[in-house]
Amino acid sequence: MNLFELTLRFNGFPIAEAKRKLAAIQAISEAEYENYVLDTRQTIVEYHLKENSNYREFVGKLDRFSWEDIPVMQKSDLQKPLQERLSKGFTTKNSYVNKTSGSSGHPFIFAKDKFCHALTWAEILNRFGWYGIDFNSSLQARFYGIPLDTLGFQKERLKDRLSSRYRFPIFDLSEEKMEGFLKTFRRKKFDYINGYTSSIVLFAKFLKQKGIVLKEVCPSLKQCVVTSEMLYETDKKLMEATFGVPVINEYGASELDLIAFTNPKDEFVVNSETLFVEILDENNKTVPHGESGRIVITSLYNKAHPLIRYDLGDTGILSKNSTFKKPILQELVGRTNDVAVLPGGRTVPGLTFYYVTKSVIEDDGNVKEFVIEQTKLDTFKIIYVSEQILTSEEIADIKKALFTYLENDLTLEFERVTVLDRKNRGKLKQFISRI
Repeated sequence: MNLFELTLRFNGFPIAEAKRKLAAIQAISEAEYENYVLDTRQTIVEYHLKENSNYREFVGKLDRFSWEDIPVMQKSDLQKPLQERLSKGFTTKNSYVNKTSGSSGHPFIFAKDKFCHALTWAEILNRFGWYGIDFNSSLQARFYGIPLDTLGFQKERLKDRLSSRYRFPIFDLSEEKMEGFLKTFRRKKFDYINGYTSSIVLFAKFLKQKGIVLKEVCPSLKQCVVTSEMLYETDKKLMEATFGVPVINEYGASELDLIAFTNPKDEFVVNSETLFVEILDENNKTVPHGESGRIVITSLYNKAHPLIRYDLGDTGILSKNSTFKKPILQELVGRTNDVAVLPGGRTVPGLTFYYVTKSVIEDDGNVKEFVIEQTKLDTFKIIYVSEQILTSEEIADIKKALFTYLENDLTLEFERVTVLDRKNRGKLKQFISRI
């Protein structure tokens, strides 16, 4: 057992047992896998109905035990003291406790029993292992935020040392800082990049402007893994061109597990070992594969805290080629809570504005990154970082695109800034509704 896994074991997380359990799950045949999923999800529901009074109250009286009759959990349902939500026998002392990022607007504290948390790490180790990445020996270039309080800062730095990673703090992504990033890549033998998508994209744009392919200055580099934010196909192509290595997409949630990960065949494979993922419509009915809906997830092994039919706040599409053993996330559309309401009464995903604007605003490489805020029913502000201020012609092109795809007579405001605000530990929220 290596240092990374010994650290997990030392902290009470039975990683060896979790890896054996994961291997046993993966050994289940395709023919038997549906039974595994159905039996395991029923077992976890029955457990919490028996051992968790808060969950019994939430579910209420069921006339019959049908999966579709189990109510869907919203994040707002979990915004109460953790002690009230823990199952019998679990405390904050014998569980893994953390808090969600709050990027959805509904932060809360959650808990996992220690075996469940070990399973999370077993899943992560397994997926990164698809690419030969070893957390004990593969050096990671980590593009993440970091807590600024002394205790949190030192804790993250210790975790970095134990996990063979070098952190590039991303609260300051000025050109001067990225010059420093590049110097570090020249002298360190990084195996892979890992971090928030928007920050790594910005570094890729910096390299493109310099005419540099990162692998040529850091020959040891093999992969780039992006996480936590939307990955657009245009950005993926940019990163692969400027880094000279494949880009792998990771989708996860701290309260759950790793949710989906790009496999070597470039399929975005959903974790079916420890999670049950559903795509539901507005009436909580399952939509056919190939159609868009809300991503609702059940944690199959968390005994400390129920997350059953939990609405993550994202929308997505499962491929028509999905099976119980190998669900494939065809598309991750965006967050359901980031919704724009238009004066004409239409409701559209907020990221629609981002998609349309992105198709126009980045053509010449002047604009490095941007976010969109809805400040009034008919008013949207585009806040952007660029070398030069947008011209009247560029602004006219953006307005034309938005009017074509959405609605006429919208008021657009533009604000050029030096750096975008990354309050949430470095995450960048690309659309914000303020109405």
